[in-house]
Amino acid sequence: MDATVEADDRGLLVTCPQCGKRNRMSYERLAQTFRCGQCHQALPAPSHSVEIKSEAAFAALTTHSALPVAVDFWAEWCGPCKMMGPEFEKVAAEMTHRSVLAKLNTEEVPVVAQRFGISAIPTLVLFKAGREVSRQAGAMPAATIRRFIEQAG
Repeated sequence: MDATVEADDRGLLVTCPQCGKRNRMSYERLAQTFRCGQCHQALPAPSHSVEIKSEAAFAALTTHSALPVAVDFWAEWCGPCKMMGPEFEKVAAEMTHRSVLAKLNTEEVPVVAQRFGISAIPTLVLFKAGREVSRQAGAMPAATIRRFIEQAG
């Protein structure tokens, strides 16, 4: 995961690669280009998945994102989840500006997993405008993940 990108309840916190200043990319404007508040350089769109660490960050991202959000529900102990992780990252790098790929550890944020009835992991869920539009359980290669997002998004 990209250590310079964090998700909270108001947007993605991104560190400017040019000057090191922390900037917020609001979820509502994720389809637009952002500039650093200090040096005014264009900020790159996240090219890695975003780790969701709280129920509030999950709700804000999936509800307010201008882009479709694909969430990988996973756990550290899950072998298939570990196998799918690198494939998910490949798709995150390919789909910048078209979708946001996020990971939610079901052991760290169990209330969200319970609310969405996640009974098998990994499970990939696609959200648009706060609504679940598609779901698929099981480990998948990058091509299948990409197709899942494109067809449902």
